[in-house]
Amino acid sequence: MRALTQLLADKDESTEEHTRRVAMRAVQVAEELGLAPGRLRELAIGGLLHDIGKLSIPERILAYMLEVEQELAKLGVPVKTRHNEVAPNQYEIAPIFENSNVGSDHQQLTMQVMQNVARRYGLVCLLHEKPFAGVNGSGKHNNWSMGTDTGHNLLEPGDTPEENAQFMFFCAAVIAAVNKHQALLRASVANVGQDHRLGANEAPPAIISIFLGAELQNAFDKVATGKSRKTKKGLMGLGSEVLPELPLHGGDRNRTSPFAFTGNKFEFRALGSSGSLGFPNTVLNTIVAESVDALTSSLEKKLRASKGDLGVAVSAVVKEVWEANSQIIFDGDNYTDEWHAEAEQRGLKNLRTTPDALPWFVNKQTVTAFEKYKVLSRRELDARYEVALEQYAVKVNIEAETAASIARTMILPAAARHTAELRAAGLDAAVAESEGLLNQLWAAIGKLEEVNLAENQPDEEALKWAKYMRDKVIPAMAGVRTVADRLEGIVADDLWPLPKYSEMLFIK
Repeated sequence: MRALTQLLADKDESTEEHTRRVAMRAVQVAEELGLAPGRLRELAIGGLLHDIGKLSIPERILAYMLEVEQELAKLGVPVKTRHNEVAPNQYEIAPIFENSNVGSDHQQLTMQVMQNVARRYGLVCLLHEKPFAGVNGSGKHNNWSMGTDTGHNLLEPGDTPEENAQFMFFCAAVIAAVNKHQALLRASVANVGQDHRLGANEAPPAIISIFLGAELQNAFDKVATGKSRKTKKGLMGLGSEVLPELPLHGGDRNRTSPFAFTGNKFEFRALGSSGSLGFPNTVLNTIVAESVDALTSSLEKKLRASKGDLGVAVSAVVKEVWEANSQIIFDGDNYTDEWHAEAEQRGLKNLRTTPDALPWFVNKQTVTAFEKYKVLSRRELDARYEVALEQYAVKVNIEAETAASIARTMILPAAARHTAELRAAGLDAAVAESEGLLNQLWAAIGKLEEVNLAENQPDEEALKWAKYMRDKVIPAMAGVRTVADRLEGIVADDLWPLPKYSEMLFIK
């Protein structure tokens, strides 16, 4: 144990000091709880070792991460977390919870600082959602809650029946909002990089659903079935005076969910690594405001009908919301084909690509909500829609031009030289294999360049342009990539002009 903690101190003194503080606090809490001495020792060891994984972070990366944190601190951007992620050379940083407008601004600063500092260390910070095929991509978890102007979190389960009623009311408002505007939420995180990532067994699918956790879902079920009971104060007890204890990170039990309740907030996990938090949070704030407004009107009617009995009125509102929107609730594996089929039966939207999702920017119910609360006008939504479609098409066009150029000027000549060397060595079978792939690559390049020509692209409207790029250009790029990957496996290493996956991902 001493050796491990000393290694951690040698690598990163601040992290080692942090682990000691965690161990000390854990033991103090355990003593207050009256845990046995053996458990105290286990907690102390766990606290000391909980960041031991940082020993595997290369020195250059750790130095880079420390400088990023220092630069962000100068800008007033509070961040924490410094650890490995799933993919090679992938790491995580977590900003500290802030008001959504400030947090969105700080997110933009964080992305810029990470990219700027990376260059000082001879690194490139990739904020692409899926830079490497077959390797986990990158995204963001947007932790979202709502509170009063006095700082009270309306999504914090309470210790009294009154607080339970308030919590259930506002949680129901979120459920109704997400179900009604599920397609808009998907559109708010749409871009060309996301189309490679969402649903790729590493990130939530393009189908929006909500994970509540067994405890909270059971509480809603009790209200909907009429099994909640009234307390002496006339407020719903949900089968008990208060809600069962809800784990602060209960949503972590289902990492496949795109929208999970995690104790006192919802975590929207479908955001891409290159995207701004601004519009997704604007959407969340607007649609939930609309939902709270509608539920408030419903509550007022039910209060009159129940002669002021708040418990009866809130229970009735929550029951109606649950019965109308429970199809959006799903606690299973979001990656399976079975869920896709079930989601379709439930009537949930599966907007697989950006051109499928973006029209919801200007859907009638979107315009109604945004205009009613004076967030964006129809004209402003139209502008965002057109710009987003153009960005999608232009990015695909640039990627296609780049792919064609790399294939024509780098991969094709390297493969030709390799073939010539094989021919000179008299390796006829190898020549036949190489020539066959060369011809396939030449044909694939020609097809890509043809479909990507400006004169072959539709110019009537932005949506048609985006769909053309999705349906014609992206498959043509994939065709070039398929042949290039096969050539990478046979062309002599000294002739291959590009870094290989092993070099990009595993050489530190």
